[in-house]
Amino acid sequence: MGNREDLLLGARNCLFDKGYARTTVRDIATAAGVSMAAIGYHFGTKEALLTAALAEATEEWGADLQQALAAIPEIDADPWARIAHRWDAVLATVATHRGMWSATFDALAHPEIRAQLAGNLDEARAGLVRLLDDADPGETSSRSTGMLYQALLIGVAAQYLIDPDNAPTGHELAEALRRIAVPVR
Repeated sequence: MGNREDLLLGARNCLFDKGYARTTVRDIATAAGVSMAAIGYHFGTKEALLTAALAEATEEWGADLQQALAAIPEIDADPWARIAHRWDAVLATVATHRGMWSATFDALAHPEIRAQLAGNLDEARAGLVRLLDDADPGETSSRSTGMLYQALLIGVAAQYLIDPDNAPTGHELAEALRRIAVPVR
């Protein structure tokens, strides 16, 4: 690896171990085995490097989620079972990428990160629609579906980080959505 890749890996390790706010330039340089000046040369600022490392980790989570969803056999025609299986896969990837999710929530306290995330919301929502529905995110109803998926994802990830043993399962989410959509009278 070159210095740039070493910096991304070092920044990622620091993000996952210390969080966004507590990671220093010295921490990253030490973890990467490069000089502190290399951060400025390759990324300009520590914040730009941390943002790039977090974006890279998020892309890896997305690829893992795509693989997990592709591995689910489509044997059940019941839409509620389909929702349950897909959200179980989501939760499994949240568990696997716990460091990325912790760093993401930590980074939300920083205006520059929030601004970047806000700029990527439509793309993230469209990606969730593609992944979870195998649908064309260009459809009008996909925007609202993407918003719901984003809200569920952030809520499920937060609950998992707070108390993994009591985070909702795919079955519990599907059952709750079913009860909302088809109320028992």
